[in-house]
Amino acid sequence: MRPGSVILTVVTAMGVVSGCADTGGGSSAPSPTSTRRVTVTSPAFAEGGTIPRRHTCDGEDVSPPLAFTGVPADAAALVVLVEDPDAPHGTFTHWLVWDIDPHETRLAAGRVPAGATQGRNGFGKTGYGGPCPPRGDRPHRYVFSVYATDRPLNGLSAGATADAVRGALTGHTLARGTLTGHYGR
Repeated sequence: MRPGSVILTVVTAMGVVSGCADTGGGSSAPSPTSTRRVTVTSPAFAEGGTIPRRHTCDGEDVSPPLAFTGVPADAAALVVLVEDPDAPHGTFTHWLVWDIDPHETRLAAGRVPAGATQGRNGFGKTGYGGPCPPRGDRPHRYVFSVYATDRPLNGLSAGATADAVRGALTGHTLARGTLTGHYGR
């Protein structure tokens, strides 16, 4: 076997293995994609920074404030999906909320905008469940993804899963952006 084909084989195998584990409430559905970008920020933490205790299971467990820029003018709704890709049993969903008015430029801490719907997180509850990694683990990454859609996802019922939301986003995502924070215990 040539050296280049060994690398290709290893990379291919890693891609197959990394896509298999998902028992923590995350998704096995394809990730919605778009070439346009929404910028996602938070006054509570910077990109790559530490999520304050207030927004975790060790604090008040309220969603952090978020801000969005670059939402396309033709967007019909926004979707927020928060996941921990470092969870022990695969990607873990901490929050999903959809049908946010696309003119909203900020979400206040602990608030769900009027008209928006929340789904079921990996804890089995509807709403936000903050970072809560196992004690002693290295800090986990928490990815706050925002999607701008070309139509509302109002066909989904409250309590829908991340897989259902991703399915509804497929082919309807105009733009997306992420903000990643870290938290360890």
